[in-house]
Amino acid sequence: MIPGVLTVAGSDSGGGAGIQADLKTMLALGVHGMSVITAVTAQNSLGVQGAWELPVEAVRAQYRSVVDDIGVQAVKTGMLASAELVEAVAELIEATDAPAVVDPVGVSKHGDSLLAASALDSVRTKLLPVATVATPNLDEVAQLTGVHVESEDDLRRAAAAVLAYGPRWVVVKGGHLAGDAVDLLTDGSEEHWLRAPRHDNRHTHGTGCTLASAIASQLAKGQSVPEAVAAAKEYVTGAIAAGFALGGGIGPVDHGWALTRGTPAA
Repeated sequence: MIPGVLTVAGSDSGGGAGIQADLKTMLALGVHGMSVITAVTAQNSLGVQGAWELPVEAVRAQYRSVVDDIGVQAVKTGMLASAELVEAVAELIEATDAPAVVDPVGVSKHGDSLLAASALDSVRTKLLPVATVATPNLDEVAQLTGVHVESEDDLRRAAAAVLAYGPRWVVVKGGHLAGDAVDLLTDGSEEHWLRAPRHDNRHTHGTGCTLASAIASQLAKGQSVPEAVAAAKEYVTGAIAAGFALGGGIGPVDHGWALTRGTPAA
Protein backbone atom coordinates (compact mmCIF):
# COMPACT_ATOMS: atom_id res chain seq x y z
CA MET A 1 0.00 0.00 0.00
CA ILE A 2 1.25 3.48 -0.86
CA PRO A 3 0.79 5.75 2.19
CA GLY A 4 -1.89 8.40 1.77
CA VAL A 5 -1.46 12.02 2.86
CA LEU A 6 -4.30 14.54 2.96
CA THR A 7 -3.63 18.24 2.50
CA VAL A 8 -6.22 20.69 3.78
CA ALA A 9 -5.30 24.02 2.22
CA GLY A 10 -5.99 26.71 -0.33
CA SER A 11 -5.48 26.54 -4.09
CA ASP A 12 -2.67 28.59 -5.68
CA SER A 13 -3.60 29.19 -9.32
CA GLY A 14 0.06 29.89 -10.13
CA GLY A 15 1.01 26.39 -8.98
CA GLY A 16 3.85 27.36 -6.65
CA ALA A 17 2.28 27.03 -3.22
CA GLY A 18 -0.86 25.72 -1.54
CA ILE A 19 -2.60 22.55 -2.68
CA GLN A 20 -0.56 22.44 -5.87
CA ALA A 21 2.78 22.54 -4.05
CA ASP A 22 1.55 19.98 -1.53
CA LEU A 23 0.52 17.43 -4.15
CA LYS A 24 3.76 17.88 -6.12
CA THR A 25 5.78 17.31 -2.94
CA MET A 26 3.82 14.20 -2.05
CA LEU A 27 4.32 12.74 -5.52
CA ALA A 28 8.05 13.45 -5.39
CA LEU A 29 8.33 11.72 -2.01
CA GLY A 30 6.45 8.58 -2.98
CA VAL A 31 3.11 8.98 -1.21
CA HIS A 32 -0.43 9.34 -2.55
CA GLY A 33 -1.60 12.92 -2.15
CA MET A 34 -5.25 13.79 -1.56
CA SER A 35 -6.82 17.20 -1.05
CA VAL A 36 -9.41 19.23 0.77
CA ILE A 37 -9.61 22.69 -0.79
CA THR A 38 -10.44 25.38 1.76
CA ALA A 39 -10.13 28.44 -0.45
CA VAL A 40 -9.46 29.46 -4.03
CA THR A 41 -6.93 32.19 -4.74
CA ALA A 42 -6.16 34.16 -7.88
CA GLN A 43 -2.41 34.13 -7.47
CA ASN A 44 0.74 34.43 -9.57
CA SER A 45 4.42 35.27 -9.19
CA LEU A 46 3.57 38.87 -8.30
CA GLY A 47 1.11 38.25 -5.48
CA VAL A 48 -2.46 37.35 -4.57
CA GLN A 49 -5.09 39.20 -6.57
CA GLY A 50 -8.09 37.62 -4.85
CA ALA A 51 -9.16 34.91 -2.40
CA TRP A 52 -12.48 33.17 -1.82
CA GLU A 53 -12.99 30.71 1.02
CA LEU A 54 -15.22 27.66 0.65
CA PRO A 55 -18.19 27.03 2.95
CA VAL A 56 -17.47 24.97 6.06
CA GLU A 57 -19.86 22.25 4.88
CA ALA A 58 -17.90 21.87 1.62
CA VAL A 59 -14.63 21.51 3.50
CA ARG A 60 -16.11 19.02 5.95
CA ALA A 61 -17.66 16.98 3.13
CA GLN A 62 -14.35 16.75 1.23
CA TYR A 63 -12.53 15.64 4.36
CA ARG A 64 -15.07 13.01 5.33
CA SER A 65 -15.27 11.72 1.76
CA VAL A 66 -11.55 10.94 1.74
CA VAL A 67 -11.04 9.78 5.31
CA ASP A 68 -14.15 7.60 5.59
CA ASP A 69 -13.41 5.64 2.42
CA ILE A 70 -9.69 5.80 1.62
CA GLY A 71 -8.20 6.62 4.99
CA VAL A 72 -5.05 8.66 5.64
CA GLN A 73 -1.64 8.07 7.16
CA ALA A 74 -0.98 11.79 7.75
CA VAL A 75 -2.76 15.15 7.43
CA LYS A 76 -1.24 18.52 6.57
CA THR A 77 -2.98 21.88 6.92
CA GLY A 78 -2.20 25.17 5.21
CA MET A 79 -4.40 28.16 4.43
CA LEU A 80 -7.60 27.98 6.47
CA ALA A 81 -8.71 31.62 6.04
CA SER A 82 -11.36 32.00 8.77
CA ALA A 83 -12.08 31.09 12.37
CA GLU A 84 -14.97 28.89 11.26
CA LEU A 85 -12.76 26.87 8.94
CA VAL A 86 -9.97 26.63 11.52
CA GLU A 87 -12.34 25.25 14.13
CA ALA A 88 -14.02 22.81 11.75
CA VAL A 89 -10.69 21.44 10.53
CA ALA A 90 -9.37 21.15 14.08
CA GLU A 91 -12.41 19.03 15.02
CA LEU A 92 -11.90 16.80 12.00
CA ILE A 93 -8.20 16.28 12.75
CA GLU A 94 -8.87 15.53 16.40
CA ALA A 95 -11.16 12.68 15.33
CA THR A 96 -8.62 11.26 12.84
CA ASP A 97 -6.08 8.67 13.95
CA ALA A 98 -3.11 10.05 12.01
CA PRO A 99 -0.30 12.54 12.67
CA ALA A 100 -1.10 16.12 11.71
CA VAL A 101 1.35 18.73 10.46
CA VAL A 102 0.02 22.26 10.95
CA ASP A 103 1.48 25.06 8.85
CA PRO A 104 -0.18 28.11 10.46
CA VAL A 105 -0.28 30.15 7.27
CA GLY A 106 -0.85 33.83 7.94
CA VAL A 107 0.53 35.69 4.94
CA SER A 108 1.78 34.81 1.47
CA LYS A 109 5.36 35.13 0.24
CA HIS A 110 4.39 38.56 -1.08
CA GLY A 111 2.88 39.75 2.20
CA ASP A 112 -0.77 39.20 1.29
CA SER A 113 -2.97 38.19 4.23
CA LEU A 114 -4.32 34.63 4.02
CA LEU A 115 -5.83 34.41 7.50
CA ALA A 116 -8.44 36.68 9.06
CA ALA A 117 -7.25 38.43 12.20
CA SER A 118 -10.31 37.04 13.97
CA ALA A 119 -9.04 33.49 13.31
CA LEU A 120 -5.77 33.84 15.22
CA ASP A 121 -7.29 32.86 18.54
CA SER A 122 -8.86 29.77 16.96
CA VAL A 123 -5.47 28.74 15.59
CA ARG A 124 -3.97 29.12 19.08
CA THR A 125 -6.71 27.37 21.04
CA LYS A 126 -8.17 24.85 18.57
CA LEU A 127 -5.69 23.99 15.83
CA LEU A 128 -2.28 24.02 17.49
CA PRO A 129 -3.43 21.68 20.31
CA VAL A 130 -4.20 18.91 17.76
CA ALA A 131 -0.92 19.28 15.87
CA THR A 132 1.74 16.59 15.92
CA VAL A 133 4.14 19.13 14.40
CA ALA A 134 3.61 22.87 13.94
CA THR A 135 5.80 24.62 11.37
CA PRO A 136 5.59 28.42 11.83
CA ASN A 137 8.01 30.83 10.22
CA LEU A 138 9.25 33.85 12.15
CA ASP A 139 6.42 36.13 11.00
CA GLU A 140 3.85 33.53 12.05
CA VAL A 141 5.55 33.08 15.43
CA ALA A 142 5.29 36.82 16.01
CA GLN A 143 1.67 36.88 14.83
CA LEU A 144 0.66 33.99 17.12
CA THR A 145 2.79 34.61 20.21
CA GLY A 146 4.15 38.15 20.07
CA VAL A 147 7.72 36.81 20.21
CA HIS A 148 10.01 38.52 17.69
CA VAL A 149 13.08 36.54 16.67
CA GLU A 150 16.15 38.60 15.83
CA SER A 151 18.83 35.92 16.14
CA GLU A 152 19.35 32.18 16.66
CA ASP A 153 19.37 32.77 20.40
CA ASP A 154 15.70 33.77 20.20
CA LEU A 155 14.59 30.53 18.53
CA ARG A 156 14.27 28.62 21.84
CA ARG A 157 12.06 31.34 23.30
CA ALA A 158 9.92 31.33 20.16
CA ALA A 159 9.57 27.54 20.21
CA ALA A 160 8.56 27.56 23.88
CA ALA A 161 5.89 30.17 23.16
CA VAL A 162 4.38 28.05 20.39
CA LEU A 163 4.59 24.81 22.39
CA ALA A 164 2.61 26.51 25.15
CA TYR A 165 -0.44 26.25 22.89
CA GLY A 166 -0.23 22.47 22.80
CA PRO A 167 1.44 21.00 19.70
CA ARG A 168 3.60 17.95 20.43
CA TRP A 169 6.51 19.31 18.38
CA VAL A 170 7.34 22.64 16.77
CA VAL A 171 9.73 23.54 13.97
CA VAL A 172 10.56 27.23 14.16
CA LYS A 173 11.82 28.10 10.69
CA GLY A 174 14.69 30.55 10.84
CA GLY A 175 15.02 31.05 7.10
CA HIS A 176 14.53 34.81 7.44
CA LEU A 177 17.59 35.18 9.68
CA ALA A 178 21.03 36.08 8.31
CA GLY A 179 23.60 33.37 7.69
CA ASP A 180 22.84 29.68 7.23
CA ALA A 181 19.22 28.55 6.99
CA VAL A 182 18.71 27.20 10.52
CA ASP A 183 15.53 25.68 11.97
CA LEU A 184 14.86 24.49 15.51
CA LEU A 185 12.80 21.34 16.08
CA THR A 186 11.83 20.68 19.67
CA ASP A 187 9.17 19.08 21.84
CA GLY A 188 10.27 21.08 24.87
CA SER A 189 12.71 18.47 26.13
CA GLU A 190 14.87 17.42 23.18
CA GLU A 191 16.23 19.77 20.54
CA HIS A 192 17.31 19.24 16.95
CA TRP A 193 19.09 22.09 15.16
CA LEU A 194 18.78 21.76 11.40
CA ARG A 195 21.23 23.75 9.30
CA ALA A 196 21.63 24.10 5.56
CA PRO A 197 23.61 26.47 3.37
CA ARG A 198 21.68 29.50 2.16
CA HIS A 199 21.26 29.45 -1.61
CA ASP A 200 21.40 32.72 -3.50
CA ASN A 201 18.07 32.20 -5.24
CA ARG A 202 15.08 34.55 -4.95
CA HIS A 203 12.69 31.98 -6.40
CA THR A 204 11.40 30.48 -3.13
CA HIS A 205 7.61 30.66 -3.52
CA GLY A 206 5.95 27.72 -1.73
CA THR A 207 8.78 26.91 0.66
CA GLY A 208 6.60 26.67 3.76
CA CYS A 209 3.90 24.56 2.12
CA THR A 210 6.55 22.28 0.69
CA LEU A 211 8.32 21.71 4.02
CA ALA A 212 5.09 20.88 5.87
CA SER A 213 3.97 18.51 3.13
CA ALA A 214 7.36 16.82 3.09
CA ILE A 215 7.21 16.28 6.85
CA ALA A 216 3.70 14.82 6.56
CA SER A 217 4.85 12.55 3.73
CA GLN A 218 7.74 11.17 5.76
CA LEU A 219 5.53 10.67 8.83
CA ALA A 220 3.07 8.75 6.65
CA LYS A 221 5.93 6.43 5.66
CA GLY A 222 6.55 5.62 9.32
CA GLN A 223 9.45 7.91 10.19
CA SER A 224 9.76 9.49 13.62
CA VAL A 225 9.25 13.24 13.89
CA PRO A 226 13.01 14.04 14.04
CA GLU A 227 13.68 11.73 11.08
CA ALA A 228 10.79 13.18 9.08
CA VAL A 229 11.80 16.78 9.69
CA ALA A 230 15.46 16.13 8.84
CA ALA A 231 14.49 14.40 5.57
CA ALA A 232 12.02 17.18 4.74
CA LYS A 233 14.67 19.84 5.38
CA GLU A 234 17.04 18.08 2.96
CA TYR A 235 14.32 17.85 0.31
CA VAL A 236 13.32 21.51 0.66
CA THR A 237 16.94 22.69 0.56
CA GLY A 238 17.34 20.96 -2.80
CA ALA A 239 14.06 22.40 -4.04
CA ILE A 240 15.14 25.93 -3.09
CA ALA A 241 18.50 25.51 -4.80
CA ALA A 242 16.65 24.48 -7.97
CA GLY A 243 13.95 27.18 -7.76
CA PHE A 244 13.24 28.75 -11.13
CA ALA A 245 11.94 31.97 -12.65
CA LEU A 246 8.24 32.02 -13.52
CA GLY A 247 6.33 35.13 -14.55
CA GLY A 248 7.56 38.56 -13.59
CA GLY A 249 8.05 38.08 -9.85
CA ILE A 250 9.13 35.39 -7.40
CA GLY A 251 9.20 31.93 -8.96
CA PRO A 252 8.56 28.61 -7.19
CA VAL A 253 10.88 26.05 -5.70
CA ASP A 254 11.40 22.98 -7.90
CA HIS A 255 9.40 20.16 -6.32
CA GLY A 256 10.74 17.63 -8.79
CA TRP A 257 14.41 18.48 -8.41
CA ALA A 258 15.45 15.04 -7.16
CA LEU A 259 13.46 13.23 -9.84
CA THR A 260 14.68 15.33 -12.75
CA ARG A 261 18.28 14.88 -11.62
CA GLY A 262 17.99 11.11 -11.49
CA THR A 263 18.27 10.88 -7.72
CA PRO A 264 15.16 9.36 -6.09
CA ALA A 265 13.88 11.35 -3.11
CA ALA A 266 14.25 9.70 0.28
